[in-house]
Amino acid sequence: MKEPMTSLEADALAPSKGLFQERWDILKRNRMAYASFLFLVFLLVLAVMGKVLTHVVVVFDPKIVRLSEKFLPPLTPFTSVLTPKEDAPTFGVYFLGTDELGRDVFARMLEGTSVSLTVGFVAVGISLTVGVLFGGLAGFYGRVKLGFITVDTLIMRFVDIMLCFPTFFLILTVVALLPPSIYNIMIVIGLTSWMGTARFVRAEFLALRDQDFVTAARSQAIPEWRIIFIHMVPNAIAPVLVSATIGVATAILTESSLSFLGFGVQPPDATWGNILADGKTFLFDAPWLTFIPGFTILFVVLAFNLCGEGLREAFNPKLSSTS
Repeated sequence: MKEPMTSLEADALAPSKGLFQERWDILKRNRMAYASFLFLVFLLVLAVMGKVLTHVVVVFDPKIVRLSEKFLPPLTPFTSVLTPKEDAPTFGVYFLGTDELGRDVFARMLEGTSVSLTVGFVAVGISLTVGVLFGGLAGFYGRVKLGFITVDTLIMRFVDIMLCFPTFFLILTVVALLPPSIYNIMIVIGLTSWMGTARFVRAEFLALRDQDFVTAARSQAIPEWRIIFIHMVPNAIAPVLVSATIGVATAILTESSLSFLGFGVQPPDATWGNILADGKTFLFDAPWLTFIPGFTILFVVLAFNLCGEGLREAFNPKLSSTS
């Protein structure tokens, strides 16, 4: 008769978890980060649905003006006889009230969710592309000399110069000189926020370029661009993911600030920033016009930051063991 296996023997026979599964388990143990991740997934689904329901199949129209229905508080049913029935809100109730023009705040927040998240993700995509490119070149070709200066020194001094500029005022100046457009905002935010990613990627490449798998790839005459993008970038992705998550929060805050100041997305298109700007004049008469977009920005940015911290711990377990 066989003796029962000990727990150590059972663990040894159990199938080993993949790297992604191990990181996912660490993230799930951080309850705040995991809850933030689920909230952001819900928000992303809401943004996609909001785009469809406000522009493709118009169920919630954020642009309908109902002057007889202005400044209605949240959950007010539609009862006006002065507004045509076809302009009535969906389900016959203003879930988040109306603004100074009688527009449905819920419909405008749906549209704003789509716009604000689009700005955040596209701007971070541009930032990551530029940051990974410059950081990878600095780390991989750092020892190569261009005349009297190395590639690493040249790129990193350029990064230092970019970091000397006050980022928000630089963005504000450039956006003020360009025609108002959501595309200009995304490009400008992306091109002024890549420096941190470049530093992270450079540090990872400096540690990876002398590793055995890179040496083996070079010995097989694999093109250098394949070594950089196929072999090294995937191994340097951990700090990039953390930087990207926090970068989305920063981009959303920047876009909201620009829209609040009147330099962002222009009316009648709605973003969280210009909804907040419209409501500041009526803070005491209609406080929901300020609190709803304000707290939305607060919770979304907080969720991205908590998720970023969770990813940082997941990809660097030493942090979670010492905290």
